[in-house]
Amino acid sequence: MAHYAIGDIQGCFAELNALLAKIGFNHGTDTLWLTGDIVNRGPQSLEALQFVMKHESSIRTVLGNHDLHMLAVSYGLGKIRRGDTIAPIIEHPESRKMLDWMRAQPLLVRGEKHVLVHAGLLPKWDIDKAESLALEVETELKSDRAKDYFLNMYGDKPKKWKNSLTGYDRLRMITNVFTRMRALTFKNKLDYDFKGGLKDMPDDLRPWFEAPERQHLSHTIVFGHWSALGYLNNYRVISLDTGALWGGQLTAINLDTNEVTQVASQSKLHWATAL
Repeated sequence: MAHYAIGDIQGCFAELNALLAKIGFNHGTDTLWLTGDIVNRGPQSLEALQFVMKHESSIRTVLGNHDLHMLAVSYGLGKIRRGDTIAPIIEHPESRKMLDWMRAQPLLVRGEKHVLVHAGLLPKWDIDKAESLALEVETELKSDRAKDYFLNMYGDKPKKWKNSLTGYDRLRMITNVFTRMRALTFKNKLDYDFKGGLKDMPDDLRPWFEAPERQHLSHTIVFGHWSALGYLNNYRVISLDTGALWGGQLTAINLDTNEVTQVASQSKLHWATAL
């Protein structure tokens, strides 16, 4: 029995199948965490989502920003963007079943030694706090208020967390931390513009996992989202988005042994020039 985690799939279903075959994944005994963004931009978003749903007894995923974007579009909010590949899901005869399943997925999965999120955690959030805040958004998503949530989901403000935040400002901030965060200012404000790698980071920013006094060091944080960062296993974090969509690799790690396995992308895109 092995416990694996795999980075953002984003509709790269052929690569997922190849990677699972390469690690010899067994749905009867092994378990798999996915870092979110199952869908969008890759050629087989529908097939990737159907596969994960079919094997939900052995696979767990968290919601990523592309997953939430698809849900917002399904409610008539937000727009299908150039390069999106979510239309086959939204237009499918069983779309409601698939979208309701996606809407029920968490923002955070907690294990004994690892925590799974899409983008990261703020330094002041310990695991209990993060789990509680994730639940606030998850509860809204599962409720009959979901459309109002998506109506208010998009936006870059507020940029700094305060416990006193309320309403949709609070829910938007929580969502942005879990699904969009990469860099922070030295006052721990979210910066939404920087998308490059560590060597390109401006002097007034730092990656969220290098902020001092992180309160979540009881667990190793497993995340994706940041394809320009690539694979990283340091700072009590494991970064797994290695750009399968952008001509890089799809990456799996055995969380018990830290053994890394990769397969090459079948895409001819490149993250810096494609979109």
